[in-house]
Amino acid sequence: MPYKVIEDSPADFRERLFLPEVIRGVGIIAKQFWRNFFLQRDPNPDILLRKTPTVTIQYPEEKQPYPPGYRGLHRLVPREDGKPRCVACYMCATVCPAQCIYIEADEVEGDPIEKYPKRFVIDELRCVVCGFCVEACPKDAIRMDTGEHAPPTYTREGQLLDEKALLRGAPVSYQYDPWLRRGATAVDPKKLEEMRQRAKPFPAGATDELSQTPGFSVRQLAAEAKGRGA
Repeated sequence: MPYKVIEDSPADFRERLFLPEVIRGVGIIAKQFWRNFFLQRDPNPDILLRKTPTVTIQYPEEKQPYPPGYRGLHRLVPREDGKPRCVACYMCATVCPAQCIYIEADEVEGDPIEKYPKRFVIDELRCVVCGFCVEACPKDAIRMDTGEHAPPTYTREGQLLDEKALLRGAPVSYQYDPWLRRGATAVDPKKLEEMRQRAKPFPAGATDELSQTPGFSVRQLAAEAKGRGA
């Protein structure tokens, strides 16, 4: 259907005063104000799922749930012995487009092959939350599954999170971890055997992205969207 073309005629005196549009704008603001004032949403979870005339939520008592693919604050995944899974390969720092990751590598005492991050610092102010570091890591050493925002600070230095602040969460071990297969002379033999028993098998039919970053996988999210018919 073609649009009706209206001739561009000069504005009359009433239109040049802008009074009709000003009154209409004030009416829209007043309507939304009284709607939010009298029609606040019930904090009941069942009510929150319904479509209501207002979108105002009572934060922080009421929070909007994050989507499954939300990338939260970084964390370093610990091993069973409490050390970070990171082997200081610089893959995350190399792939980072914002260059916000700084790593200093050092050798593990008693192991001429294995390395560990002597320093691991992330500048959260420079991070663009792309998730490339998570996908590039070959050891599942860094994740963005915390569901948290960067904490507010008064100084820029407060946004520089080091390995002590990043290392948290449940420990993770895989059967193909190099420190479990080589013997890791720096680890006590009894502790090493316990770590081997708790290690979970690496899924043979899964991609690195899906198996190493549970909760964040582009393929998994695409499959879920396809199942919903999106």
